[in-house]
Amino acid sequence: MDKRLGYYLVIPALLFIVAFSLLPVIQSLRLSFFDFQINDESKSNIYFSDHYNIRLSKQDVYYIDYRLTKQYLPAVKDEAVKSEVISFVAAMNKEHKVITSNLKSTDIVKIDEDTKAKIKQFNQTIKNNINNIIENDQDINDTLKEDILALANELDSTIITSNYVGLDNFVKAFKDERVWITTGITLIFTFVSVFFELILGLVLALVMNLSLKGKGFVRTASLIPWAIPTAVAALMWAYMYNADSGIVANLLAKINIIDNPSVILGSGSKALIAVITADIWKTTPYMALMLLAGLQTIQPSLYEASAIDGASKVQQFFKVTLPLLKPSILVALLFRTLDAFRVFDLIYVLTGGGPGGSTETISIYSYQVLKAQGRLGYGSVIVIFMALLVGLISFVYIKILGVKVAKEM
Repeated sequence: MDKRLGYYLVIPALLFIVAFSLLPVIQSLRLSFFDFQINDESKSNIYFSDHYNIRLSKQDVYYIDYRLTKQYLPAVKDEAVKSEVISFVAAMNKEHKVITSNLKSTDIVKIDEDTKAKIKQFNQTIKNNINNIIENDQDINDTLKEDILALANELDSTIITSNYVGLDNFVKAFKDERVWITTGITLIFTFVSVFFELILGLVLALVMNLSLKGKGFVRTASLIPWAIPTAVAALMWAYMYNADSGIVANLLAKINIIDNPSVILGSGSKALIAVITADIWKTTPYMALMLLAGLQTIQPSLYEASAIDGASKVQQFFKVTLPLLKPSILVALLFRTLDAFRVFDLIYVLTGGGPGGSTETISIYSYQVLKAQGRLGYGSVIVIFMALLVGLISFVYIKILGVKVAKEM
């Protein structure tokens, strides 16, 4: 029992990982092999074979019946045409009931080739008859004619073909220029912001580690930017960058760093710098907190011994502090780089990816494809691509930086 106790204790954690990490990844991988689109009813599910949308078919037949009998017939004066329309509507409803009565479901059902052929023939017959009845009728209202013909043509969408595309989505993503552009923007944002956050965070951590009066207040105040919700911080920076009343925009214009206050978020390169600046301000305290934890593990006796040997403060930093702080730097860099690469809320609130896509990261692009366009299949491929890049970054940090740290320790 004692040997198995450890396995029992980790079961809740494993279930949590499976439910909230592995299953979404598996689902994304599954969707990536299909042309899955929530805005297209014929592709709003996973179909390996042909299906028939009975609900949509019944709806179309009902409206064709309504348009012909309730709207078209009252305006028809020729009795022969009236008789033809009535006979057609009756035959259409009868044939449709015969087809749907043999199908078990009332929504979307899988069909074989014979049933598919019958449905196709039924749809084509409806279109031909409607064309024969109203196409040459000069007295019919043009709007009504267009509505009836549109309903007849919509019958083709009741047959749902397989939306399995295999690796086509992956090939499409590989050839998608926007994927590579957003990836490049993401990498620039990530490495520039993390570089400055590491430098400033290390300086801030060294200051917070000093024995100063009010040290607790200094630490608390320095962590306020990180404690502010990202969306709130983004809105705050948006106000400061505002061309009319923003203090940052107008200050930079007065000291001639920029020509006009409106160019900060209105120019591509300057908008990216503005976003990176906001991110550095927001997350530098997080980097400082991680490094401060590492600084406090260094024994004071090491500094005392080096001082006795005649080492200056600068020498102590490079010979004692920095080598012993490398494991903490690795962890801070890893966490912060992965977080920066997946940045979404800051940029989405501040610029929305604009102007002209100059600040659009790959996470924002995937959101646009998934949410705005409803292309879940293709969007899943972009998400998988982003996950692979995150994994590659993690591998580089752990294998390269981690090995160096291990050797020096």
